[in-house]
Amino acid sequence: MSNCSSCPSHGSCNKSESSCQIELNTHGSIKKIIGVMSGKGGVGKSTMSVLLAKTLASQGHKVGIMDADITGPSIPRLLHIKEANVRTEGELIYPVETEEGIRVMSVNLLMEDENQPVIWRGPVIAGAVKQFYQDVVWGDLDYLVIDMPPGTGDVALTTMQSIPMTGVVMISTPQDMVSMIVSKAINMTRKMNVPIIGVIENMSYILCPDCSKKIRMFNQEGMDQFFKEMDVELLGELPMTQTVGNLSMEKTTQYEEEVQKVLDYTTNKINQL
Repeated sequence: MSNCSSCPSHGSCNKSESSCQIELNTHGSIKKIIGVMSGKGGVGKSTMSVLLAKTLASQGHKVGIMDADITGPSIPRLLHIKEANVRTEGELIYPVETEEGIRVMSVNLLMEDENQPVIWRGPVIAGAVKQFYQDVVWGDLDYLVIDMPPGTGDVALTTMQSIPMTGVVMISTPQDMVSMIVSKAINMTRKMNVPIIGVIENMSYILCPDCSKKIRMFNQEGMDQFFKEMDVELLGELPMTQTVGNLSMEKTTQYEEEVQKVLDYTTNKINQL
């Protein structure tokens, strides 16, 4: 059970202390915890987790990123962490730190070969997620960004029940099928009483390199109605760009103007929480 006065969700949580299932991390002080969720894989959730963490760090904040997508961990590669493993002392785990000072925890940092699959059942995966939060020496952080597992199953449920999230950023693409699945994640988040910061629409369009015209690959009819019906804010539309698409292969701190605008607006919303 948590100590409500020191919980990152203090002031925005309606749970009683006796019914709370959260166990706080006692190896430092984490001011705000931001989940990045999609409800569906393949929409750029992990990429957005990294971009948001990098943007917050560039603003002078102390940032950590926790890879809760245990069976599909991609955070270390997106952050160009190679030949580095976490350090352990007894039951404590010390995260890897990037050149930018971002502290990182991922199951891939515990494995000798990143290509080996994690063949675990749900309860074991859920336990690993709790351990990544509770037993990692995160130290003092302004923000811990959590790359959530896709879907609304066991692991997502455990994450929301056991970790005191300040808010969640949803990632979607402008497709009717994806929107339907993301709406499930939005409804789940609300049932868990976790505030939704808004939705980033990834892969929204391609910007013509010659005339700068927005070329929309998907039929986006009904998207405005979707945001209205779900009562969520569209934080921005991200174009498909080489910089973002090649994030795992090329180190960069400079993004296209359209991308940077969305990152700045979203992190500004996060800073206001």
